[in-house]
Amino acid sequence: MGNIRVFVRVRPPLPEEVENERYVFSPKHGQDDVWEATEPLIQSAVDGYNVTIFAYGQTGSGKTYTMLGHPGSEGIISRSVRKLFDTKREMESLSRSATTVEMSVELLEVYNEQVRDLLAPNAGLNGREISLKVTSQEVVGNLCVSASTEDEVMKVLALAQSRRCVKATSSNSQSSRSHMLFTIHFAVTTKNGIQRKGKLNVCDLAGSERLDKSGANTVGGALLLETQNINKSLSTLSNVIERLQSGSGNVPFRESKLTFLLQNSLGGNSKTLAIVCCNPLPSHFHESVCSLRFAEKVNKVDLKKAVANFSC
Repeated sequence: MGNIRVFVRVRPPLPEEVENERYVFSPKHGQDDVWEATEPLIQSAVDGYNVTIFAYGQTGSGKTYTMLGHPGSEGIISRSVRKLFDTKREMESLSRSATTVEMSVELLEVYNEQVRDLLAPNAGLNGREISLKVTSQEVVGNLCVSASTEDEVMKVLALAQSRRCVKATSSNSQSSRSHMLFTIHFAVTTKNGIQRKGKLNVCDLAGSERLDKSGANTVGGALLLETQNINKSLSTLSNVIERLQSGSGNVPFRESKLTFLLQNSLGGNSKTLAIVCCNPLPSHFHESVCSLRFAEKVNKVDLKKAVANFSC
């Protein structure tokens, strides 16, 4: 048994007197520090495990920056892609092509409790909805794009990002209105026919919002509906974590499309990391305390021992 790993990252500015703690990242820590702590889980995907990393916190607290970053300050996704392709090249070179590595990518968003394929030809707000398998929490009918280079993956990611629903609110000028799930499959096949399959899921959650701060209660319409659905899905995620922590046999995974998709990551055969982002400004005290309480819950959840995915 092992706990879900939890990192807490505080967005600048932070008072100088606050000391750094292990797995608590202050403004003194950069993307390199977060990546150094995260990298071992990416290696687990290479080793044949299912790995999930998700960022949680209020809107504007730095979740998307942590996951995606920007040129010169890359986030977890781009660094993970680089590591996986570096490993692919090394494995194939050392084996003199006796070992082959295939990689493929999926990108989904959960928008207003509908699952959308961000890589579909007609994706976006008018894109198609994807049905879910009830038995395995997997997606049916979405595109899984093969990728042979790091640049191909980043172009696919950029396309998906351009199709993701992002709007300005009173809390955040670039607020993600959906949860995005980036999945990269890593399949190793040896000359003896032995196959090892790993999977990395990186989930950039939409931020929780108070209706009065976001202005959704004043604007109404689509913004209000989006905010209500975001908060409902995050509340369901918190309830799921609480039930898992208590050992309850009745965990409400089905109450949200988000938790339904993450079911195998939270209660199944997966190595999971939660990155909780906080805003240290006094005006966001309530939201930061709620995020830290969520982190405390997650840290107490026990997962069954993960087993690598091998086949002959």
